[in-house]
Amino acid sequence: MILWFFYIFIHSTKSITMSGDLTQSDIQKIESLISDRKKAHAYYERSSKVYNAFIDMENQAYSVGKLGKKYKEMIAIGISIHINCESCLEWHIKEALNAGATKEEIIEAIGVGMEMGGGPATVSSRFAMKVIEYYTQESNT
Repeated sequence: MILWFFYIFIHSTKSITMSGDLTQSDIQKIESLISDRKKAHAYYERSSKVYNAFIDMENQAYSVGKLGKKYKEMIAIGISIHINCESCLEWHIKEALNAGATKEEIIEAIGVGMEMGGGPATVSSRFAMKVIEYYTQESNT
């Protein structure tokens, strides 16, 4: 069954143009996630030593080592699909694109997350598709 979902996903993404699929509701949802994250970051940065330690750990985890930032972000995208974290998907897709990942590379990372998460992970991939479109439209970059 999992292989069937993965097969359908891979073959359906070959023809996805995504142009025009992003609705105003999708844009509002993504922009709300961005706004909420920024507000929470400012709040916890001022008030939480634990949060600041987490940010330090995050900076270390995504710094260039044997793996470049692009690859680390694509790993995070796959995990985000598996755990169904929309806020994570928004952040890591944006960061992967900023690190030089292509839509096609990100779609492959999404496919790995789907394989690891099975059918439920295909639901997360729908939101990921919208985030890719949001960040790759000229007006939003």
